[in-house]
Amino acid sequence: MSVRLSSDDLDQILALQFSVAWAGESGGQPPRLGWWQSDLIDAESGGDLFARLLPRTHEWAGLSLARRCAVRVDAAGRANLRAADGALTLFHLGFEVDEQLCDRVAERRRHRRPSSDLLRHGLALGYAWSSDAFAQHLRALGTPPVEVTTTGRRLNLKAKKLSPLEAARQLAAALLPLPNQYPLPYLEA
Repeated sequence: MSVRLSSDDLDQILALQFSVAWAGESGGQPPRLGWWQSDLIDAESGGDLFARLLPRTHEWAGLSLARRCAVRVDAAGRANLRAADGALTLFHLGFEVDEQLCDRVAERRRHRRPSSDLLRHGLALGYAWSSDAFAQHLRALGTPPVEVTTTGRRLNLKAKKLSPLEAARQLAAALLPLPNQYPLPYLEA
């Protein structure tokens, strides 16, 4: 069965992914969560380099690469799951959805749409870092039933009953409480 998401749903998922990718970076002043070793978005670091190298698409370059760092850490954690191929995470919502997300980023970059367009979806970056404010942003997504396992945080929800957008919201909400390492919230499909 093919899943085709609306542009609005894709933008909402990307807003969540970009927010978590930014929050998970190790750089910045004050330092953020440090779940992946990057500092690619902030204007004082990687964002400055991208602005000089790619003046028209620098925002998307930093966001895309920070998201890519998150995808890699997420994939490494997912590899330890019993049914890794069938598991859904915030950065792995299934091949069809992931492809649509990549296409949507490419479309936005191609048309030079500002990343600030995503702010209407609750994007949490671009502000001074506060773990309390980020946690509040995640709390607004709900409180999914979570079981902490040796490999991550398994959501006790039926993946098939959730839309990709709702799955992304629940997976992002399951990042709470914010630990020192990426907690790998996941749904078993």
